[in-house]
Amino acid sequence: MDGRRCTAASLKSLISEHGPAARYHVAAVGKASCAMALGAHDVLGSRLARTLIVAKDGHLEPAVADLPGIEVLESSHPVPDERSLRAGQRLCEFVTAMPGDVVPVFLISGGASALADVLASGFTLADLRQLNSTGLASGEEIGELNARRRSISKLKGGGLTALLRGRPALALFVSDVPGDDPAVIGSGILGPVTAAAAVPPDAVTRRIIARIEDAMQAVGERAAGLRTWISDTRFAGDADRLAVRLTHELWLSDAQVCVWGGESVVRLPAQPGRGGRNQHLALAAARLIAGVDDLLFLAVGTDGTDGPTREAGALVDGETCGRVTAAGLDVERCLAAADSEPALAAAGDLVHTGPTGTNVGDLAVGLKLSTDQAQAWNARHSTGAPLR
Repeated sequence: MDGRRCTAASLKSLISEHGPAARYHVAAVGKASCAMALGAHDVLGSRLARTLIVAKDGHLEPAVADLPGIEVLESSHPVPDERSLRAGQRLCEFVTAMPGDVVPVFLISGGASALADVLASGFTLADLRQLNSTGLASGEEIGELNARRRSISKLKGGGLTALLRGRPALALFVSDVPGDDPAVIGSGILGPVTAAAAVPPDAVTRRIIARIEDAMQAVGERAAGLRTWISDTRFAGDADRLAVRLTHELWLSDAQVCVWGGESVVRLPAQPGRGGRNQHLALAAARLIAGVDDLLFLAVGTDGTDGPTREAGALVDGETCGRVTAAGLDVERCLAAADSEPALAAAGDLVHTGPTGTNVGDLAVGLKLSTDQAQAWNARHSTGAPLR
């Protein structure tokens, strides 16, 4: 799902009609923006004249410094700040200043909603921050939250599309939303125009280049030699309830590996602790497999971060709860307080990958193997870390 490889592969076919002499300006926004911009340069080379990147703090890749005409803005996620408004304004300026003889290319990935915005008249940054904070705390589904974001934004709901005023452009999306709809990814920043104002016909060519199903299939391919089941629907909704459903499916399945993809939500208390939705899902699952020695459960964000933490998620087993208790913490209290990270850190179960260069949503993987089966699999597949 690497944003660099996916962008290069898709862009190569899209630019064929423009000819070898065409020049390009690229704007990349989201958690995968650096990787996607590098992929564009891999294909365009010297034809890439200008590049604007809006990235999440800590997600910069050093190699982007060498891109031609590069401008990089770090911004805030998941809750926007003043930098988000500056990035939104600069993004609009970048689009409106594009010379008529260049081809606009937009690279959009999850996180764009918070990273760049321009407020509609009458709204303030405080309004925007409150909307994001309350939406995240309430466990609101992403589609509903994005609809409310569009109501106070000039950029969401096709705002950048409108600025193009009918000019042909290319838009590539790494999708982290249900339905993989460009009108929803990044709150529709490069989707069809939803505003009532009349604008010229939309001439943007849009392509989804990576989605959670691709990641799920890749997990299945890595489980060579094991009976694998891959869900044909995406999970959604409350993380505590999902933990019950997914561990139940793992327990009852004839498969040794179960793979799910989607996005859970966690309803936060008034004073939440520290953790993300994947860590919460993993800790909730750990309660349900406690004492079982042949089950493991992994929940991770494919972008390498989980909520406000720098961890991707967690890998739990039948002894996780025991390790948490031995460290003097209470699993139930940690879940009630949305404070999963300290418990999982005490158990040694946090998964740290760093930024991955993609963002296609969340993965959950269940593994059901006895010790003998795990040792036999490790003996046949000696590359990578052994199954624990």
